Amino acid sequence: MARDLRGFIKRLEQRGQLRRIRVPVDPNLEIAEIANRMLQCGGPGLLFENVKGSPYPVAINLMGTVERICWAMNMEQPEELEALGKKLALLYQPRPPKTFSQAVELGQALFDVLKAKPARDLLPACQQIVLKGDAVDLNQLPLLRVYAGDASKVITLGLMITKDPETKIPNVGVYRLQLQSKNSMTVQWLSVRGATRHLRKAAERGQKLEVAIALGVDPLVIMAAATPLPVDLSEWMFAGLYGGSGLHLAKCKTVDLEVPADSEIVLEGTITPGEVGVDGPAGDHMGFYGGVNESAPLIRFHCLTHRKDPIYLTTFSGRPPKEDAMMALALNRIYTPILRQQVPEIVDFFLPMEGLSYKVAVLAIDKAYPGHARRAALAFWSALPQFNYTKFVVVVDKDINIRNPRQVVWAITAKVDPVRDVFILPDNPFDALDFATEKPGLGSRMGIDATTKIYPESDRTWSEPLKSDPDTAAMVDRRWADYGLADLKLDEVDPNLFGYDLRN
Repeated sequence: MARDLRGFIKRLEQRGQLRRIRVPVDPNLEIAEIANRMLQCGGPGLLFENVKGSPYPVAINLMGTVERICWAMNMEQPEELEALGKKLALLYQPRPPKTFSQAVELGQALFDVLKAKPARDLLPACQQIVLKGDAVDLNQLPLLRVYAGDASKVITLGLMITKDPETKIPNVGVYRLQLQSKNSMTVQWLSVRGATRHLRKAAERGQKLEVAIALGVDPLVIMAAATPLPVDLSEWMFAGLYGGSGLHLAKCKTVDLEVPADSEIVLEGTITPGEVGVDGPAGDHMGFYGGVNESAPLIRFHCLTHRKDPIYLTTFSGRPPKEDAMMALALNRIYTPILRQQVPEIVDFFLPMEGLSYKVAVLAIDKAYPGHARRAALAFWSALPQFNYTKFVVVVDKDINIRNPRQVVWAITAKVDPVRDVFILPDNPFDALDFATEKPGLGSRMGIDATTKIYPESDRTWSEPLKSDPDTAAMVDRRWADYGLADLKLDEVDPNLFGYDLRN
């Protein structure tokens, strides 16, 4: 099956996870409202085939569940994501193997890197139709306006490709763009992202920054672009590692950049340093409207290429659950082995979707000495770039199921004294879209030590936790049917019985 958007749509349809909507729908608010209801109930991906004002269909909610994200990455179970993370961990910080099996494992990982080398297509599908100059009209694309307070239509799932003016190394990121005119858009990004560094370097050299936006790519490539790992490999190589073979790239028509050859639509343009536009308001991942930015970089597009009968792939941000939250849950599994290699005492970690996918982290550690929980929290914040913006870190003992909110809340309430176990780090670089901070782009972090305390953390003798007698528990398991309770399965208890749905 083809490794492109169309191949993935076909796969979803074969598995009963795609609905085609043939009645007319409006990209102004209506499509987002329908898709949001599907996201709330874990519904199928949607393909709107009759979009008002555009000849192109719209695909949305394709990655609305972790299961479908696994399918996009040629996997069937979320557990397989950790195996991929182990492979990336070997490449992240390779060490001399100590055993033959470790040598084989490292050799296989390096061989996978060779297989992941991108290939070039001379006649790419993404350039079947080429429009330049005045023929470029972004209004022909079915761009969504998601929320009533949004200033304009947006692109939310395009890959932005730029290149370092000095080293010529490309960067691939996913940023929100807002329509300004028929051939221009503003971009919303964080100051630490690769593209912003490229723009600063271009400004220092007095050059324009070349930009390409690839729309409707293989979802696997989107996952690779959303993995901001400090490894000396490009996002294209990551996509190859994710997919098991090299990605096919194509040279752009008017800029010195490469894009996935099977992209549905490609926009080519430039950013002139200092040329800005008014961006916002627009609904954002924090669950609020982002503020107005009067100095957002302006991209002017002078070329648009696309496949015949292209499909426009999109999504939108907001209060979870949203597609970006599902992607974060999948990435959580991939990060786990990498984080363990950086901070070995971390047994497991979890970024709850309700915590906006990265604002709250729960760490389980194998506690060995006083102050261990605090050290683990500090190490977590510095382990990977995206964890810089994690506002709260809760550290628990390894016997706590960190994916069960009952157990985590119990650990906090039973093992934390706020004066002793809560610590604040003020004035950290932060997400400017976080309205809870006192100053835009500058905020504090909180660590909570919810582990069992040992001397000299506490002078009190810590009591033993309550547990069922193991022999009695095993006996009850054996006799469950004898009690006449065989029809009652404990794992099928009404999830709302205790006031919230544990399935979420």
